[in-house]
Amino acid sequence: MCGRSSLTKTEKEIEKRFQATFYSDELERYNPLPNYNVAPTHYHPVIINKDVRHLHLFKWGLIPSWSKDPKMSFSMINARAETLMEKPAFRNIISQKRCLVPLDGFYEWKTINGEKIPYRIQTMDQDIFAAAGLWEEWQSPEGNKIYTFTIITVEANDYMKILHERMPAILLRDEENLWIDNNIPTKELLSLLKPYPSENTKAYKVDKAVNNVRNNYKELIQEVA
Repeated sequence: MCGRSSLTKTEKEIEKRFQATFYSDELERYNPLPNYNVAPTHYHPVIINKDVRHLHLFKWGLIPSWSKDPKMSFSMINARAETLMEKPAFRNIISQKRCLVPLDGFYEWKTINGEKIPYRIQTMDQDIFAAAGLWEEWQSPEGNKIYTFTIITVEANDYMKILHERMPAILLRDEENLWIDNNIPTKELLSLLKPYPSENTKAYKVDKAVNNVRNNYKELIQEVA
C-alpha cells in the first residue's frame, strides 16, 4: 500500500522535469505545492494520457464513473498491478485512462518494539520520480465533475521488504512516456509495472509528526536519529 507521499518541489521544477505546464487557474484554486505530507483526498499533480503537455490537479482516491457513492474513493487510493484486469473499477479504464503521478518520496511505517516508526523512501537516481496511475471522471447527481486518480502498487523490491510488502509502481525515466502513450497495447503496458531496482532505493527515519495528516512542513522530511 502507498497511503502517504510527498512532492516538495516547486511548480517550475516539476514543469521542467516532465516538460509539461500547469494550468494557472488550477494552481490558484488548489495551491498544493510544496506538499510534505500528501494524503488521500488531497489534490495532487498528474499527467494524463489524454493531455501529456499539461499537469492537472486531481484528487487522490479513485471514484469509478459508475459509483453512486463518492466515499468509495477511500478504498481506491491504490490499485494492485496483479489484479488490474480483474477489478471492474480498473479493467475498464487501464486502456483509456492512465496517468503519471509525480512524487519525490513516499512514507511507510515499521513496527519496532511495538511502536510504528515512519520512514521516507526515495529513489537515488531520480530527484522527482513518477508512479504509474489510473484516473477517472465522476459526475455527482448535481452534475459536478470530480477528477480522481489511484496509484498502482507492485510487490516490494528486496530493499523495501524490510518496511512493507508493497510499493508504488515507480517507472524508469524511459518508461514514463510509454505509460501515457495511447498506442501501446495493454499487455505491454502491464509489463512496465514492476518493483523499482533495490540498488536505487533508499529509506530513512522521519519524525512521527508525519503521522498526522494535518502536519505539512519541511521538517517532516528531515532525517531523525
